[in-house]
Amino acid sequence: MKDSIGLVETHLVTFEGLFRLESDAVLEDITIAYETYGKLNEDRDNAILVCHALSGDAHASGFHDGDKKPGWWDIMIGPGKAFDTKKYFVICSNVIGGCKGASGPGSINPKTNKPYGLTFPVVTISDMVNAQKLLIDHLDINKIMSISGGSMGGMQALQWTISYPDIIMSCIPIATTSKHSALQIAFDEVGRQAIMADPGWEDGDYYENDLPFRGLSVARMIGHITYMSDTSMENKFGRALKKKEYGYDFTQEFEVEGYLRNRGDNFIQRFDANSYLYITKAMDYFDLQKEANLFEVFQPVKNTKFLVIAFSSDWLYPPYQSKEIVKACKMNGIDVTYCEISSDYGHDAFLIEYAEETKLITHFLEKVKNNKVHAEN
Repeated sequence: MKDSIGLVETHLVTFEGLFRLESDAVLEDITIAYETYGKLNEDRDNAILVCHALSGDAHASGFHDGDKKPGWWDIMIGPGKAFDTKKYFVICSNVIGGCKGASGPGSINPKTNKPYGLTFPVVTISDMVNAQKLLIDHLDINKIMSISGGSMGGMQALQWTISYPDIIMSCIPIATTSKHSALQIAFDEVGRQAIMADPGWEDGDYYENDLPFRGLSVARMIGHITYMSDTSMENKFGRALKKKEYGYDFTQEFEVEGYLRNRGDNFIQRFDANSYLYITKAMDYFDLQKEANLFEVFQPVKNTKFLVIAFSSDWLYPPYQSKEIVKACKMNGIDVTYCEISSDYGHDAFLIEYAEETKLITHFLEKVKNNKVHAEN
């Protein structure tokens, strides 16, 4: 646990009453899972909200009791790290629609005492953010010093600045977009179809039967290919064989085949197939420009500073999508910095290129903090 914040716990909070979704559907008594790291200062203005990607959860840093691996962004959150828990109070919550403590399709429907399955209403990124706002209010935080996340986490961060511009001091969207493109929607749909084609899926009503492991595993394999790059795959696997010669059959002959199947098999042990459907659909619905062009969308965002980070080899969320966000910010006179990190790791770079990200984020957050102090004086 060297350089880690150590043992942490996931907390659950239930908000009683009706929670109206963007679709106009209603959920009752939603539950949110969250973790916090560091301490909230006396002025309650050093909070940083970290938003997770598709397969993430509230456990972003530290260790749960008995864990061999830390939280998904432990490399970035902790003492002396990019999100320095000696300075900041870091919060991470599981999105609604997920399967790690937040209300989702695997939750119990109080009207039937059975898991919701597909009776759980479809949620959007905006719904996820509105649920997080309930948590922030519950924690009695009126100003968020910064909000950050990669991939879908970046979408949530951007949505926060649009939905609640007056309380966000700074935003760090990483490897993300202002809307899903046709290609991004296409990859998600193939993954969903893999799940729904599994005989065990049972129209989402599988919780008491055999789970759709095969479909979910294939969906994860498809997704993982998009997270890497041609260069990273070539460097990691090339055409390496598991045995010395071709077997001329359909077993796992190439190392990359074994790797993908292993990733799929590991994923099914920790994720719910229905949540995969719901979360990818939320990402596909995400479009900040659906009611106006991006310039107009960012007009209400006056006092939020932005650090937009992209990666050169990310073909799932290519840099041009980040540059569109930067352009809209600049056209509105918003303080924005754009950094494109040269990397061979593809989309996964936001989880790997911690050294470069740490330099950029550390400097940026110090600037935000100093500007806050200067404004108060």
